[in-house]
Amino acid sequence: MKKFLKQTIALSAALLSFSTVGSVLTTVSAQDEQVLNLAIGSEPPTIDPALATDSTSGAIIKNVFEGLTHIDAEATIQPGVAESWEVSEDGLVYTFTLREGATWSNGDPVTANDFEFAWKRVLNPETASQYASIMFVIEGAEAYNSGEGDADSVGVKAVDERTLEVTLANPTAYFMDLTSFYTFMPVHQATVEADADWASGAGDNYVTNGAFLLSEWNHNSDYVLVDNEAYWDNENVALDVVNVQIIEQESTANAEYQAGNLDYLGAPYSTVSLDAIDLYRANGELNTAPYAAIYWYKVNVTDEVMQNANIRHALALAIDRQNLVDNITKGGQLPAMSLVPPTVEGFEEDPGFFGDADFEGAKEFLAAGLEELGLSDPSELTINISINTSEAHATIAQFIQEGWAQNLGINATIDNTEWQVYLDKVSALDYQVARLGWIADYNDASSFLDMYRTADDGNNDTGWGNDEYQALIDGARAETDADARIGILKEAEALIMGEMPVIPIYFYANNYVLNPNVQNMSPDALGNIDLKNVSLSAE
Repeated sequence: MKKFLKQTIALSAALLSFSTVGSVLTTVSAQDEQVLNLAIGSEPPTIDPALATDSTSGAIIKNVFEGLTHIDAEATIQPGVAESWEVSEDGLVYTFTLREGATWSNGDPVTANDFEFAWKRVLNPETASQYASIMFVIEGAEAYNSGEGDADSVGVKAVDERTLEVTLANPTAYFMDLTSFYTFMPVHQATVEADADWASGAGDNYVTNGAFLLSEWNHNSDYVLVDNEAYWDNENVALDVVNVQIIEQESTANAEYQAGNLDYLGAPYSTVSLDAIDLYRANGELNTAPYAAIYWYKVNVTDEVMQNANIRHALALAIDRQNLVDNITKGGQLPAMSLVPPTVEGFEEDPGFFGDADFEGAKEFLAAGLEELGLSDPSELTINISINTSEAHATIAQFIQEGWAQNLGINATIDNTEWQVYLDKVSALDYQVARLGWIADYNDASSFLDMYRTADDGNNDTGWGNDEYQALIDGARAETDADARIGILKEAEALIMGEMPVIPIYFYANNYVLNPNVQNMSPDALGNIDLKNVSLSAE
């Protein structure tokens, strides 16, 4: 999942909000309600499933909407709105039967038409969904999105109110995983068509179908989720209220956790601050879980300097990743010299496309790049590192900045921007080198590689494209033999690493701490937490 994490309010405002939450807690405790208190690092850029691209937005959407299926903590596909499904022998046609009890928050039944409308809305080029390409496994989807086809040719059809038929372009092993992802959530057609701003805030107009309702959203301050009594599986939802404060600084969130004002720190909410890792590890509170995610620096290859492949390779080789994860992040992360995390099946071993901290090799690439740019000395080169506002990202950027200066003689500057503005900036290619993270949308290598299939893919954000690479990705999509498919994806990974439009830094480990009274709140390998499964035990 795109671009993750960390942002947004002043400490005084945060403390004021927590004071308010404290009074709420006093009231609800008297009523024996279960109240979970969380923080998240930024204002969610959107709560529209068709437009979301980041984990901050997803943290709301995944809990107020429900797709055909959901993935449990053991990475098993479970029925959601769909109570059952059948797959044709050739693996192309999926027929979903929707449950009768699924309803929208306004009382309307959730129908197959809601899914057909929602998916075609994502693909409609006028929607400008950056995640539209994730649906290209569906027959006719890419043609419609590119303007070369029409909506009627897309292989999504509501046969009747409770039957949804989906026809794929090729057999796709991970398709069922996609049916739980937020881009594939249904939306209420009448609501969406009646008001373009339907997803701008909380209230009755934000019609959803998940286990929780968005009852309050004070922009740049906090939001509140409450138990959805109309949800079909409501009897198995324990939490009554989830208070989520928006706190930009990890250290502030950490202080609030230590003060007992928060119940959890970790993905997909606020992260454990770098300066607290050792403390939590020493006292036994730190939990570490596998994570199919990567921290990387994307490179704008349309930039006059960064279009030079030798310069990109020089920057990649001149980072001491082992030192970074050992002494800066300190959370069990692994140095990354490739793009696909070792948690992904078939990619368990890092192929090492380049050497970590290979300073001599970096200098050779730099010399070649400077000559091609008509420069005589590294000091003539200035690289700007863009980050979203975060103590952790700033610390990592400073480490890399110092390494480039010391080992290459390159000047590097750092600029930081709040999350939503930052996402817009990166998407517009208004940067040279930009920090981003990517969590797998589904546990498959294609989740890390498909976004670079073409330069104009909504999540590419580098300006890089390669016809041979596109052919490999298309070949992998059409390949039905699992081992052969992995082989093709490995070829694609090797090709993109040979051109380096993305500089891998490290593979994440999911570090988190939680109140011992909180039950069933451990993130899965994709960093997801389904709040419908969370409960609080008596103290």
